[in-house]
Amino acid sequence: MNIYLQIFGCFSKIGAFTLGGGYAMIPIIEREVVQKKKWIDEQDFIEVLTISQSAPGLLAVNISIFLGYRLRGVKGSIVATIGSILPPFLIILTIALFFAGYQDNPVVVRIFKGIRPAVVALIAVPVVNMAKKAKLNIYTGTLAAVTALLIALLKVSPVYILLAAGVIFTAVTFVKRNGKKKDNPPQL
Repeated sequence: MNIYLQIFGCFSKIGAFTLGGGYAMIPIIEREVVQKKKWIDEQDFIEVLTISQSAPGLLAVNISIFLGYRLRGVKGSIVATIGSILPPFLIILTIALFFAGYQDNPVVVRIFKGIRPAVVALIAVPVVNMAKKAKLNIYTGTLAAVTALLIALLKVSPVYILLAAGVIFTAVTFVKRNGKKKDNPPQL
């Protein structure tokens, strides 16, 4: 089977059957791309996920773009992205066309209230799994907790936190490298 059809089929299935958005898609994408298809390994997946979360835009679209690119370059990126957004687009379009008059229906309202806890669980599971795979130490674990508190309680923009973390870690790396150079002078 053509690899582009496989990519499209894989991402279409993910897009069609995932409720809860990008974070809820993470375990499904990982299962399909890493475990079933073995297109990339777990470490590559974590790297793609990190880049996808840091890039502007929707997480689900970003993951599709970066994974598709890893698999087959620009064409793979386009195919994966279309595959992931086409099914939800068609589903939402169908709902908008046929069910707009039912939005205040008590049965429909109860159905959506029932779906909410499942969506929260779908989002929580990848967070827990990522924390386990990240192999956090005392410093990175503290940084993750402080970041979560800054965002949740003080409403600090994640953009500022990412910029600050990038500057701090770059400075720390620079200082460590320069410290090692002084300890080990070049041999003449």
